[in-house]
Amino acid sequence: MTAARYRSRPMNAITAPSSKVDLSGLIQAITHATADDSMNNVLTAEQWDWLSAYLLPISIPSGQVLFAKGTNDRTLYLVESGSLSVHFEDEKQRLRLAIVGPGSMVGEGAFFSHQPRSATVQAGAPSKLWSLPALRFTELCNRQPAVALHLAMAAGAVLAKRLGNRRRRIAAT
Repeated sequence: MTAARYRSRPMNAITAPSSKVDLSGLIQAITHATADDSMNNVLTAEQWDWLSAYLLPISIPSGQVLFAKGTNDRTLYLVESGSLSVHFEDEKQRLRLAIVGPGSMVGEGAFFSHQPRSATVQAGAPSKLWSLPALRFTELCNRQPAVALHLAMAAGAVLAKRLGNRRRRIAAT
């Protein structure tokens, strides 16, 4: 939905976005993820059902950049399949790299900080992602605050795990 469509609704009309999608692949990826910085499945089946109306599917081919360092965007991405490489050049012109796989997320740093992206994320293999733009997250907060809180806590846990692990710190995007 566009921002104009949001504004065209009557102020008292509180309805979820119209189309729910099948998140079974994402839920399975989260459930079976083994990486230290993977998401925990903290949502119930009913909460996943509510969240499905706010997530947008994205398929990206190998090599495509999802977002670049310095971009001002707060979209959060949940990884269902594939792999994403996270990289940037540090102050000594060295390339740093982390790989993010199914059951995890990228974009959580900017999602919380409202700061530009701290690294570039590129598909290392064809990948299926679910995006949650900031505007849709705000709408979720207003309509399903418990679901939004659980998702924010899961994103915060991933961010804390990455920041606590020096090797994975770059993956905090």
